[in-house]
Amino acid sequence: MTEPARFDRGHTDDLMTFLAASPSPYHAVANAAERLEKAGFRQVAETDAWDGTSGGKYVLRGGAIVAWYVPEGAAPHTPFRIVGAHTDSPNLRVKPLPDSGAHGWRQVAVEIYGGPLLNSWLDRDLGIAGRLTLRDGSTRLVNVDRPLLRVPQLAIHLDRSVTADGLKLDKQRHMQPVWGLGRDVRDGDLIAFLEETAGIPAGEVTGWDLMTHSVEPPAYLGRDHELLAGPRMDNLLSVHAGTAALAAVASSSSQPASIPVLAAFDHEENGSQSDTGADGPLLGTVLERSVYARGGSFEDRARAFAGTVCLSSDTGHAVHPNYAERHDPTHHPRVNGGPILKVNVNNRYATDGSGRAEFTAACEAADVPFQSFVSNNSMPCGTTIGPITAARHGIKTVDIGVAILSMHSVRELCGADDPFLLAGALTAFLER
Repeated sequence: MTEPARFDRGHTDDLMTFLAASPSPYHAVANAAERLEKAGFRQVAETDAWDGTSGGKYVLRGGAIVAWYVPEGAAPHTPFRIVGAHTDSPNLRVKPLPDSGAHGWRQVAVEIYGGPLLNSWLDRDLGIAGRLTLRDGSTRLVNVDRPLLRVPQLAIHLDRSVTADGLKLDKQRHMQPVWGLGRDVRDGDLIAFLEETAGIPAGEVTGWDLMTHSVEPPAYLGRDHELLAGPRMDNLLSVHAGTAALAAVASSSSQPASIPVLAAFDHEENGSQSDTGADGPLLGTVLERSVYARGGSFEDRARAFAGTVCLSSDTGHAVHPNYAERHDPTHHPRVNGGPILKVNVNNRYATDGSGRAEFTAACEAADVPFQSFVSNNSMPCGTTIGPITAARHGIKTVDIGVAILSMHSVRELCGADDPFLLAGALTAFLER
């Protein structure tokens, strides 16, 4: 008989829905905005003048969203409590001239985005999704969520060396997916197909930001369904948890003492340097305009930022049972053990002792266990938006997340309870 789950799986069920519906950063922020709208938030345009009224508001820019909730009576110098995350994941992205092919195969030309585990994209049924830009400057989301493309692997009979030397993939030659047959490659075929799919008149699309995704849906895994397998957990798991936490705080009968914020950025996987990335001006501009809209001065802005804390929430590494030697010998985060606190003394993560105290207090308030993560000294440490956020805005930042396996694979693995535990800790943090 299957043992019952430790927690109500409603949150994880909803995460699975969110992952499946968010094959691109543009879809992710649209889905986050829809959830916030149901909690009473309203979109504000960056080109409009902002007012200082209370309530929930959000800004959408490309694949990024910044949402905040102003409590009744909030002073201009009221500090912010921010959950930071990112919406992008490593994948294969469509090139400006996408129509290609050879030897009777029709293919789509793709570029490698971020640092994906390339082997995980082989022999997968792939869809295509993203954003189309029309002649009038408007944009439309498109999602072909069915088997459309495939990156076929070379049969072992044609490369016996893989058994001795391992699989070696050339990013240019070996990663171009097929999507049909035909000797004549016709320029414009892919975009014409997507126009028809999206119900857009032929020839209206003049720009695109398109990417591939596995069409296999998220699923519980394991004898007792204690694991969750799915795409883009790095880092839509945190985007979803942050959205749920902000909506819960905004819907609560008690008003938070600070201004809770969700900042979900694009382009973390390639350095965050864009107008929608954490190293751009988006977050700082939104926070400053919020202060000034409530009648604040530069002094109020400085006071607000000085009291602000950000939790940078991103996935981290659970101890791998087959590669335990790659982890620090005394720090072995386990799935379903609660969120992880990430520490690196060389500032690859922004956490310090005072930040640990902040996160400890939030977890204790939520009755959520947490774990510590530090890299093996002999291996380079990854990084997040945390140090960027701390340095760019001068605000205290703490790096946290959920421990997973198969990071940067087309299909990652986490504990089925950890998303719920993370959301609980983030809610308690925003309420404080």
